[in-house]
Amino acid sequence: MKFSLRQLEAFQAVARSGSVTRAAETLGISQPAASRLLSDFSKSVAVELFTRQDGVLIPTSEARYLLSEVGRVFDSLNHLEELNRDLTERTAGHLRIACLPGFATALLPKLLARFLEHRPGVRLTLEPDRPERILEWIIGEQYDCGITDGFAAHPAVENIDIPIRTVCVLPETDPLTEQDVITPRDLRDRKIIHTRRDSPFYRKLHKAFSEDGVELNSWIEVRQFSTACIIISQGQGASVVSALDAEQFRGQGIAIVPFAPELHHRLSILRPVSGSRSLLALDFLDAFVDSLKPFRADPPQPPQI
Repeated sequence: MKFSLRQLEAFQAVARSGSVTRAAETLGISQPAASRLLSDFSKSVAVELFTRQDGVLIPTSEARYLLSEVGRVFDSLNHLEELNRDLTERTAGHLRIACLPGFATALLPKLLARFLEHRPGVRLTLEPDRPERILEWIIGEQYDCGITDGFAAHPAVENIDIPIRTVCVLPETDPLTEQDVITPRDLRDRKIIHTRRDSPFYRKLHKAFSEDGVELNSWIEVRQFSTACIIISQGQGASVVSALDAEQFRGQGIAIVPFAPELHHRLSILRPVSGSRSLLALDFLDAFVDSLKPFRADPPQPPQI
């Protein structure tokens, strides 16, 4: 069986219009040319395609079956065209990002608005969830990239780690806000809001307090730094959070003061080892990493994915 895409177009156009003449007009060709394409296709499939009723061409049951398959062919071709635009112009496609909840409401909305401004054909899925779920999605290749923390390692996932500076966050009325630097000893009488006890960052923070000879006065345990910032903006507690999260709450009732010793919060960008290598996703990751420059700690820049 041999036939051309043009024959498939003619067959589909005739089925939709009920007329060879109207199909020819739709395709921008002459009526004899449309008739020839339809005739050649009919010979290729060796079945009757149409019956005529009251001057209208009606698809036979065999033709209706073929039409559903022809529709799938053109859907696949349209998908290939979209992929081609994504590869060449990077202005179309589907960008799928999984992230921690704080990113979905703080840094990413503005960044994505700028990123999509000149990419009108790009569709976006932004899905916030906990780190464990983000890892599952990346392993299953359901998302192009994941933004998370506390990532250890997985053979199906490639990652880059970005160290983010941390700062002390206090209510703006706290006397400690007059200091240039705050240490664990300065916080010995403050109620501390901190990340979960099983998190790598909590272990770093607890060690810093122990080495300074003071007990960490645990008050509230949270999953996200942004939650700590919101509570403190209401005038209670103190916390050590990433400079990135703290910046989102500047001017909202909190004070941001450098913290010593210097602790880094490790942010991880994940991508599936296998699967598609979307240039659109790579462009986004470049923009995202660039947006983190004001908040990065001192270690050398990691290689780009």
